[in-house]
Amino acid sequence: MDKKDFAFDKVNYLLLAVGMIIVVIGFLLMTGPSSTDTAFEPDIFSARRTKLAPLVCLFGFVSMIYAVVRKPKN
Repeated sequence: MDKKDFAFDKVNYLLLAVGMIIVVIGFLLMTGPSSTDTAFEPDIFSARRTKLAPLVCLFGFVSMIYAVVRKPKN
C-alpha cells in the first residue's frame, strides 16, 4: 500500500491520542465523593467539578475534531 492511500498521517493519530488523554483527564477531574441520603457533600458543587473539568473535556473534544479534519501534508 502506498502512503497516499491513508486518510490520516502520523500527526493526525498523535493529535487524536493527545485529545483522548485530555478528555480522560477532564473526566478524572469530575470524580470525587458523592452525596448520600444521610450526608450532603458540598464538594459536588466545587469549581473544579462544575467549571474546570467540563472545559478541559470540551478542549479535548475540540482538539480531536481538529485532528480528524486536519489534512495531511503531502
